[in-house]
Amino acid sequence: MTIANAAFSLHELTKESRMGATGTETSREVRIIDISDFANRKEEIAGALWDAAVEIGFFQVSGHGIAPSVITDAFSRAEQFFALPDDVKAQYPLNRNAGWEKRAQIRPSTGTPDEKESYQITRPRMAGLWPQEAELPGFRDAMLGFEQQCWRVGMQILSCFAWKLGFDDDFFTNAHDPAQPSYQSTLRMLHYFALKGEAHGPWRAGAHTDFDCLTLLFQREGQGGLQVCPGKEMEEQEWTSIEPHDELITCNIGDMLMRWSDDQLPSNFHRVRSPLPGECVGDRYSLAFFCQANEDVVIEGPARKHPPITANDYLHQRISANFSGKY
Repeated sequence: MTIANAAFSLHELTKESRMGATGTETSREVRIIDISDFANRKEEIAGALWDAAVEIGFFQVSGHGIAPSVITDAFSRAEQFFALPDDVKAQYPLNRNAGWEKRAQIRPSTGTPDEKESYQITRPRMAGLWPQEAELPGFRDAMLGFEQQCWRVGMQILSCFAWKLGFDDDFFTNAHDPAQPSYQSTLRMLHYFALKGEAHGPWRAGAHTDFDCLTLLFQREGQGGLQVCPGKEMEEQEWTSIEPHDELITCNIGDMLMRWSDDQLPSNFHRVRSPLPGECVGDRYSLAFFCQANEDVVIEGPARKHPPITANDYLHQRISANFSGKY
């Protein structure tokens, strides 16, 4: 097996925002890393993942073992959920990072709500938050099955980072144990609203970093908009688009892993820009799985660069700053 690479050349954006000019689009190498035959190729894969993560903080993986039919089904069920009337979805309100919200996420970078809604699945916190079987038959079992497959891929990738950091291979797997009531990894279904006519703002989701250890993002072809910018280059505001491909998972390092790695692995900025003239202005759907360590796990890097903090306290601080109402 080989490690494939990809880069995208793009054009300039000119609209203004609260952060100043949205900047320019530039090409960067966003690597596509084949993780198939993982057990036999782990050393090769770990080296490729580490290099990609250190250099840009984003990469895409192929050969991950989640069947295309499973991903298609998950997207279909997300669309079915979001098609429910708001008063039905409101019966399952966001609480402690589980449930439904609409325009509740306010990015510090913009000061305005993202133009989207989301439904979040965090296994131990779902009491009373699942749609009724009569509303969405098979929804719960299908999405829990998809969540489990996402967890498996996430733990494979994190085991590579554990090895490179000098931890035991199963260090992060134990820290994200779904059998514990303190489990707080989250599957998030996202729906960005269709626009009426051309876009009137520069983005659907403002610039931000993720709070977790590792994010796995599934996108649909023809529903682009994701852009990334390494934190060390934020002043230049040079953004690179990551085009959606049905067979790839886009991954990025989150703030939690940056802290856990003593800042060796950067958590980089990303956003979802609005469509440009001539691009599709219809609904955009994505699925994100956030690998977030169990609540009682203590985050402390190998060199102890930062003070220890529990994953629960860390996420509470970060999420509370980005959501209105309950997180």
